[in-house]
Amino acid sequence: MTASIDRASVGLRSERGPVLGALMLSTGLIAIDATILATAVPSIVRDLGSYEQFPWLFSVYLLAQAVSVPIYSRFADTVGRKPIILLGIGLFLLGSLLSGFAGSMTALIVFRIVQGLGAGAVAPISMTIVGDIYTVAERAKVQGYIASVWAISSVVGPALGGIFAQLDAWRWIFWINIPLCLIAAWMLLRRYHEQKQTQQHRIDYAGAALLTVGLTGLILGMLEGGNAWDWISWPSAVCFGLGAAALVVFALVERRAAEPIVDLRLAARPLILTTTVVSLGIGALMTGVTSFAPAYLEGSIGIAPLLSGLAVAALTLGWPLAAANAGRLYLRIGFRRTALTGLGITTAAAVALAAVSPWPNPFAIAGVAFVLGFGLGWSAAPTLIAAQASVGWGERGAVTGMNAFARSVGSALGVAVFGAISNAVIARGAGSDDPATIVNASFWVFVAAAVVAVLTLAAAFFMPRDPAGAADTPGRRRDPGSVSVGT
Repeated sequence: MTASIDRASVGLRSERGPVLGALMLSTGLIAIDATILATAVPSIVRDLGSYEQFPWLFSVYLLAQAVSVPIYSRFADTVGRKPIILLGIGLFLLGSLLSGFAGSMTALIVFRIVQGLGAGAVAPISMTIVGDIYTVAERAKVQGYIASVWAISSVVGPALGGIFAQLDAWRWIFWINIPLCLIAAWMLLRRYHEQKQTQQHRIDYAGAALLTVGLTGLILGMLEGGNAWDWISWPSAVCFGLGAAALVVFALVERRAAEPIVDLRLAARPLILTTTVVSLGIGALMTGVTSFAPAYLEGSIGIAPLLSGLAVAALTLGWPLAAANAGRLYLRIGFRRTALTGLGITTAAAVALAAVSPWPNPFAIAGVAFVLGFGLGWSAAPTLIAAQASVGWGERGAVTGMNAFARSVGSALGVAVFGAISNAVIARGAGSDDPATIVNASFWVFVAAAVVAVLTLAAAFFMPRDPAGAADTPGRRRDPGSVSVGT
């Protein structure tokens, strides 16, 4: 096979098209959920009250998603992809249904945890299935289809959220997921037929429990430290102490487990380690900028939330545009050079963001955000596919999950660290109502983002060089007998 692939062979009208369509729909559930809720928060608070609790709607979802990704990914390598992604879709459907009927903010927060547990399976397993049924060269085309989902969702999500909020019908933000979940599950049940490895497996329950406790403690401490409680306080000590202790015990248990939830030996491989670190940085940059740039524009020059959201939406448009075309580049110059090119663009944009931030302007922020997203799109896709292509069926779920897990943890850490910087500057200034203080706090947040971009670029330099013909060697072809599609 050559790098020249007929688009029809990987398109929606091909033999594998129905499976690709189901994966696109499943990815769309997660992509829309990432943007649809924020615009409806005032309407939700007006109905359910408890304004001080609404940040938990986002933090518990992110937490549940992060801690569940590596667990689902390991199970996908033992019991198969199909049951795990169907479980994820089912949990996301259940969480959406219950969220729509929530009668209090506390109930809604609990139901968002269920949604997050579903998202933790859907997102990484979708990409794992893509890695199973398409070769590396074909994935260069398929990535364009997946990227289009994120591009459409970046526009549709905020628009739908705003419409439902305007109509005082915020519950439909969740209920709209129900028919989409049912269609995606039906398509996978009908057209995706997996021939997984037939052997007995030992489920690492101890490792799963320890990993959940450890990550919950650390991520919850990072998310809520300085917000729900002080950094130096008993809640922080309990979160970080319990989390660290659980992870230490987890590492010891995993060394002796027959089939560990997280195979720590994977991290000893230079390619897996470097791509995981890059994914960590990408998560921090993506969530950090999109979380703080709107507040920066609104607090400094007082523009409407819709306009500030549109300015930052340029980032989520630049990302899929680049990801859709990244395949053509890495098939020509390799994964490492493509990732370095993308992260070079990302670093330049992050530095520019810090440079222009003393003079708030939505057009300048939109332009820089678009370039930043473009660079991230040229970085995220090749690093993930490089990691997937380096392993076989039995490890691909774990590798994909490790990449997705790193991005989720990076998102949580990015929000926490950037938030701590912002809060510290505001505390020394004239308060959150002072535009000059907001500008100063945002400047230092964006400087920190630029530092993260530089460190991520440095990590990419340590990626092993691509072997000759990496995109088209027999070892990178679809695993024989691993999956079939059809009626």
